[in-house]
Amino acid sequence: MSIPITASASADVARENAVFRKVVRRIVPFLVLCYVVSYLDRVNVGFAKLQMADDLGFSEAAYGLGAGLFFIGYFLFEVPSNLMLQRVGARTWNARIMISWGLVSAAFMFVHNEAMFYVLRFLLGAAEAGFYPGVILYCTYWFPSHRRARVIALFMSAIPVAGIFGNPLSGWIMDRFQGVNGWEGWQWMFLLEAIPALLIGVATLFYLDNSVRAAKWLTDEEKAVVERAIAEDAAHQTVHGRVWDAFREPKVWLMCLIYFCFVMGQYALTFWMPTFIESTGIEGNLAIGLLSAVPFLAALVTMNLFGRSADKRRERRWHLVVPSLMGAVGFSLAAGWSGSTALSLAALSFAAAGVLTCAPLFWSLPTAFLGGTAAAVGLAAINSVGNLAGFVSPYMIGALKDATGSTSLPMYVLALSLVAGAAAVLTTDKHVVNR
Repeated sequence: MSIPITASASADVARENAVFRKVVRRIVPFLVLCYVVSYLDRVNVGFAKLQMADDLGFSEAAYGLGAGLFFIGYFLFEVPSNLMLQRVGARTWNARIMISWGLVSAAFMFVHNEAMFYVLRFLLGAAEAGFYPGVILYCTYWFPSHRRARVIALFMSAIPVAGIFGNPLSGWIMDRFQGVNGWEGWQWMFLLEAIPALLIGVATLFYLDNSVRAAKWLTDEEKAVVERAIAEDAAHQTVHGRVWDAFREPKVWLMCLIYFCFVMGQYALTFWMPTFIESTGIEGNLAIGLLSAVPFLAALVTMNLFGRSADKRRERRWHLVVPSLMGAVGFSLAAGWSGSTALSLAALSFAAAGVLTCAPLFWSLPTAFLGGTAAAVGLAAINSVGNLAGFVSPYMIGALKDATGSTSLPMYVLALSLVAGAAAVLTTDKHVVNR
């Protein structure tokens, strides 16, 4: 008696789901840990500013320029870094990235003038370039499109997790270690928060696998399940045989525009959240850190709910449009409620929930149509061009805050950017991205 086709198909789906759950458990938590450390070392300068700006005499614009210079180094070295990752493998190259950014991050404790601050921010961006798009590329080796939004949302949970735990930690370090060994609290913060990058960088060499076939923790049958799913998914992609073909793809440039609009809001939150909270009248680094964690907690819940929903419904566009408009509304309300800590915190939470949800869901768009050798270049190009907003956003906020004495106008500019990003998303072909 033969097994009904429907029952056989159901068993195959259950088996595939079980295999991918195993892959998620093995890979994703470690990648999240790496990104938590990465993001904390990238944005802890926002907390250092609460002391460092006064100690060293930095203006708001000087801080914003230095914070943003990270992304110039990031931009220049992003594509070469991703090509090296593809050549030498994720394990070796990500380990190199983490160890080098840990060393540069620790060097910030020696900053004593604006020029040194600018140079180290540039070098930190150059050191970290390639990590994020490299992870996105790495996920395409292990997960087909219809499983990727949830996985990337889990990975990018590192951003709010870094805010939830990193902000109070940074505030505590700055208060607790102030004056120890004759150093300022912000110097201790840079040193102590750089150590995990060095340790995890070494651990990466022993933990990550460069390919499905190299994974000793999967059986041959399980490897076949993963490889078959990836092969079936690749059949729907536009395969580019040459590296620079990606730059001739109009959709790549549309992705750059969309991501730029979203990143404007993302780094406004991560670089300026402590300042936003402090401007409502809150004092004390630990208190500012605890309150700064609240918007990131809202984002952690929202981004994973949207990621699950996008994969379940296989719908990408409206799952991006809705959170981007949430972010626009949140920034607009925060601009009008800056005199109240409670109302401002509620508005910033709504903004964070929207803005940070956009980031993981966005990557479902380019990975749906990019394939072949140029995928590494295409993803790196989108990330590097889009992340130039990480330079524009903090500098724009600092310059306008110096000019007006308020953060209200910058928040309206950020809201407008998110609306523009939402409009651009709706120009994409739903038949291409909704998989």
